[in-house]
Amino acid sequence: MKILTVLGARPQFIKAAPLSRVLRENHQELIVHTGQHYDANMSDIFFEELNIPKPDYHLNVGSGNHGKQTGEMLAKIEEIVLGEKPDYLLVYGDTNSTLAGSLVASKLHIPVIHIEAGLRSFNKKMPEEINRIMTDHVSEFLFCPTDTAVENLKNENITHNVFNIGDVMYDAVLYNKGLAAEKSSILSNNDLTEKGYHLITIHRAENTDDIGNMKNILEAFSKIEDVKVWPIHPRTKHKLEGYGLSLSDVPNLKVIDPVGYLDMLTLEANAKKIITDSGGVQKEAYFMKVPCVTVREQTEWVETLEEDANILVGTDIKQLLDAVNKEVNPSYKEVFGDGKAAEKIVSIIDNR
Repeated sequence: MKILTVLGARPQFIKAAPLSRVLRENHQELIVHTGQHYDANMSDIFFEELNIPKPDYHLNVGSGNHGKQTGEMLAKIEEIVLGEKPDYLLVYGDTNSTLAGSLVASKLHIPVIHIEAGLRSFNKKMPEEINRIMTDHVSEFLFCPTDTAVENLKNENITHNVFNIGDVMYDAVLYNKGLAAEKSSILSNNDLTEKGYHLITIHRAENTDDIGNMKNILEAFSKIEDVKVWPIHPRTKHKLEGYGLSLSDVPNLKVIDPVGYLDMLTLEANAKKIITDSGGVQKEAYFMKVPCVTVREQTEWVETLEEDANILVGTDIKQLLDAVNKEVNPSYKEVFGDGKAAEKIVSIIDNR
């Protein structure tokens, strides 16, 4: 069986790693990297360190407006699909690469496998929400990370070949957590101690494109006395500079360059709390049993909200500060599976 996997961003490669390892035991997999998110860390060292298969195709699409970016991907992926004639096309999550790959395959009558199917924030202003809805509606196999995702699909009359297999991201965290502890020196390099800092990640357009939101976020951060570590996204940094907002006014803030996956896992695992607007980081916080504060109005990962393991605050200053200061002790249930999602996915595909 030949499977063509379309990926566009570094987090997708990390999610793909566990499944690729299992798939390649008995099947042929070809990886297409669209280049949707250019990242200097997407080098040979990155793939070797994390034992991730290197892409067979690089499309080098780069950033751009949604229409231009997605259109370029459609043309280039179609050419590959026509040449390779795969049995299945596999996509992850909700990026423009996910949408482009699934649209090409469905129009060429190649069955689509969607990993992380059924997620919904119910906010169609988010481009990710549009991408995930459209991908789900053209997919042949829909592999869901949670019962909630299965229920979301049922509510949209999607019930054929829908499976809750757990979260492949959990597979990846379990595989790489020990590697991170062994190889990462991010704590000592930045004079950080276990549970001695809050970890910050802010990058979503709904925050960074709104000067009012960013002013509120920085004001809240300036009132948090604890040490704060912020591996700042280049886009966020550029936006702050454009708004004339300075991070030097925030006390006890360590602004560092973006970090690799192993360093990020280490920062997450040892943080006192995590303050983020990232969907993936919300989940990783839950996996690491670290309390999370999410600077968004909605989340697709509603399971993380139980027992205040994750608290939604939007950009309200008081809510953000109250959530950071709140003492919580969640039980962290196994709602994301047992860490064997990859094996389950391959077994289901093999037996259909």
